[in-house]
Amino acid sequence: MSDEVRPGEGKREKNFVGVAWLGLASLLKYITIGAVVYAARVSLSTAFLFLNSFTKSVNFIILASFCSVRRVRVFTVALVIYLDYKAVQQREKWTSKSKRAALWEKAHERNAKRVLSLIIKLEGLWVKLGQYLSTRADVLPEAYISLLKQLQDSLPPRPLKEVCRTIQKEFGKTMYDLFADFVEEPLATASIAQVHRAKLINGQEVVVKVQHEGVREIILEDLKNAKSIVEWIAWAEPQYDFNPMIDEWCKEAPKELDFNHEAENTRTVSRNLGCKMSPGESYSSNRVNVLIPEVIQSTKSVLILEYMDGIRLNDSASLEAFGVDKKNIVEEITRAYAHQIYVDGFFNGDPHPGNFLVSKEAPHRPILLDFGLTKKLSSSMKQALAKMFLASAEGDHVALLSAMSEMGLRLRLDMPEQVMEITNVFFRSSTPANEAQQNLKTLSEQREKNMKAIQEKMQLNPKEVKRFNPVDAFPGDIVIFARVLNLLRGLSSTMNVRIVYLDIMRPFAESVLQGGPAANVQWIYNTPVHSDIEAKLRQLLVELGNNDKILGIQVCAYKDGEVIIDTAAGVLGKYDPRPVQPDTLFSVFSATKGIAAGMLHWLVDNGKLKLEENVANIWPEFRRNGKEHIKVHHILNHTSGLHNALANLREENPLLLTEWDECLKRMEASVPETEPGKQQLYHYLSFGWLCGGIIEHASGKKFQEILEEAFIHPLKIEGELYVGIPPGVESRLATLTLDMDDLKMLSEMQNRPELPSTFQLNNIGEFAEYLPAFFNMLNIRRAIIPAANGHCSARALARYYAALADGGVVPPPHSSVSNPALGSHPHIPNFPPKKINEKQKGKVDSRQSSYTKIEEEEEDDVEKCSRSSRGTSDCEGIADRERKGKIFSNPRVHEAFMGVGEYGSLCLGDGAFGLGFRRLKSKQGDGSYTGFGHSGMGGSTGFCDVRNRFAMAVTVNKMSFGGVTSKIVELVCSELNVPLPEGLSGSRDINRPLIN
Repeated sequence: MSDEVRPGEGKREKNFVGVAWLGLASLLKYITIGAVVYAARVSLSTAFLFLNSFTKSVNFIILASFCSVRRVRVFTVALVIYLDYKAVQQREKWTSKSKRAALWEKAHERNAKRVLSLIIKLEGLWVKLGQYLSTRADVLPEAYISLLKQLQDSLPPRPLKEVCRTIQKEFGKTMYDLFADFVEEPLATASIAQVHRAKLINGQEVVVKVQHEGVREIILEDLKNAKSIVEWIAWAEPQYDFNPMIDEWCKEAPKELDFNHEAENTRTVSRNLGCKMSPGESYSSNRVNVLIPEVIQSTKSVLILEYMDGIRLNDSASLEAFGVDKKNIVEEITRAYAHQIYVDGFFNGDPHPGNFLVSKEAPHRPILLDFGLTKKLSSSMKQALAKMFLASAEGDHVALLSAMSEMGLRLRLDMPEQVMEITNVFFRSSTPANEAQQNLKTLSEQREKNMKAIQEKMQLNPKEVKRFNPVDAFPGDIVIFARVLNLLRGLSSTMNVRIVYLDIMRPFAESVLQGGPAANVQWIYNTPVHSDIEAKLRQLLVELGNNDKILGIQVCAYKDGEVIIDTAAGVLGKYDPRPVQPDTLFSVFSATKGIAAGMLHWLVDNGKLKLEENVANIWPEFRRNGKEHIKVHHILNHTSGLHNALANLREENPLLLTEWDECLKRMEASVPETEPGKQQLYHYLSFGWLCGGIIEHASGKKFQEILEEAFIHPLKIEGELYVGIPPGVESRLATLTLDMDDLKMLSEMQNRPELPSTFQLNNIGEFAEYLPAFFNMLNIRRAIIPAANGHCSARALARYYAALADGGVVPPPHSSVSNPALGSHPHIPNFPPKKINEKQKGKVDSRQSSYTKIEEEEEDDVEKCSRSSRGTSDCEGIADRERKGKIFSNPRVHEAFMGVGEYGSLCLGDGAFGLGFRRLKSKQGDGSYTGFGHSGMGGSTGFCDVRNRFAMAVTVNKMSFGGVTSKIVELVCSELNVPLPEGLSGSRDINRPLIN
């Protein structure tokens, strides 16, 4: 990979000094890191740190690294250039502004000549470095680019006698026996070999690539030098351990010295790209239009190839004369590399301008040359690279962290937003050379922002943050990959064109990760079938998957307290081909409201709250703006008049939804639009915050504490139901995507009277497209948003409703054949000590979802109660329920959930909602309510039928408007002879999508 210091990642010196030092630092670092710096890992300030370390310790390094003439030359020139630039910095202070630019230009020219002269003398890997630097017009001053570009193919040639000697040694024949004509003047001379044009005895035009004598020993010595210095740096500065990178370079670079190896590589890439298609062969959908010369013959040091007449990329005059579209050429080269990397997993690692020509005949096509340095990727690494690329394109933090984990890239800190920003920089669009300075400035500002965030997160002082290395482990497999991307970016800058890599490479990366049930025999996760109904359900899921209606899904159902269905199928995300498992966590949106409502009922059951109580009596700050008469049951019944509260956050700043205290303050400041109890309108956002505020003020505890105490521990569903996920569960998260066909149907749907004005179907269509991207963000997933941010497995949600269906009786242990077992995950919230202010009991500090991993066994609720500050009666009540295996003691709790019987007066007429839950009627019944539940935007749902002791949950990651969920519910209910609930029918009215 390249030795690039990522542009703009550190403070720039005045004018061009930062850019100049970037080139010099690259020169020094090449021998230390094998031309490798990955994605923003090494900044300009780090380059200075390296440089200072070297210049202060030149003598030590020379002695410690087995002194050689080549090393002495390198460090001597480095020191001269360093002192020259330091002198220019001092002179600049006494130079008028009008002459400063000329002062720096002359310095760049002087030092570029020194670098070029050094490289030509040293040859070997130093020429590779110069070739790389010559492509970085987006980073280096023009003086370096114009001088170093001759290293691409215009080095001083070796004598013809040496060429003839090598050919005769390799073939055992003289040149006159092999060739009818051999042009003495080489077409090109580069670091390892030079190329001559020739004609075979049979008349075929060819090119002959002949390796320089002695180059093998030079390159091996350079690699040995680099390895020794990297080891010294790792010893002196442990945070800069580049051994994995130099090891990869030492492994791959010597392969360039075997031209038999290059010949085979050339044939492989040509075959993969379809350059030599046989009759009857079909082209792939991602075919690229490039040319690769055919291999005629090879030995270890000589390679004979088909001659192709072409124009060099640095020959601007000829390109213009032939009417070549430079942007099209660079885009096609980029497509060729995307194909090699993502489709083939076998790619050329050296795309500098000297390794390309453009065919003279129209249509002008790129000619790809020199396949000595190649990299083969395993299938898993290829998938991980594709996932990393697409996660960057989609802003999917979870998939990005998963991809990095899969490729072996480990970080020392948990800052997903910064990781995403750095990855976006890595895959950013290229910039023409004339925009390099502005590009550097922008990236510099972005890096300073990231470093400040790291400093605050890690609590480092300014000196420590400069030395902090966020990367814990760096996989060697991606070294050459990263080098290629940097070289391609440099190529586009050299050609002065702008390339949008995300657009060009995306189809190739997507092709690696696509596939439904037909392409994946393990699409249904391998768990036992509990019943005949489950076997039929799995057939339906495969059918829906083949029709592209399912991406990932879980279905779990209980009948008479026993599990009858527990199926997981599909993949974690559009760009995450890992399988959905029984413990995968899905974002279930408003199905979370059913959990929040249950928590309020649990507090009522525990005597902490009354449904008829004024909210202001519990939550004093809520009293303002005419809300003094709103009661708890108005909140649960969606009749408080606060249905549009928080609606303006969509336009103002959606990220405010992650700030618990801010949202509670807005609830306190909100103004009712209707009189309490007079009109039922769905509180799509405000419901959760209203419930959350009441829960915390009534209990004096945090929302998460009550969730754990009321449901998680008693139901034994630890690790599979969260409102705001903890760090450590990211690998189990399903990634949301959108069913675009369903989204298009919204335009045909009519508005619904039970929905508030800001949540009508036309409004939903406006923001539905951004919902997956927004709720895939890790900082959103970690936030406590009690109306919409539940993350759970279907088996956890179904178990919750199975308990509610039986009046709070905890079902028997979940099926032991599931792996991992339900409740086996150790992640739980960590709650710091809470101080209660007597005047404002229950007022809580800022709610950040803070978690920790524990290794000890869970204490049961009775033991915890005995050590808590609860009153004796509270402990006895909880202990009593534990002994009875119930989470509710009220024998009429079903009536409370549905708002019927003695609780009917607390609900508005025949409204869709009872007290916190959507009331369900039998479609063929007498019109009475049979159960309750709550669905979420996108199709996830949980519900129960009380009469039939039936509970069911469906979780999905491909957001639709309920069609998939309805078909599944309809199948299961019909097979069980359970009445189909209204609103969950597969043949429901198109104007009533499943959104709540």
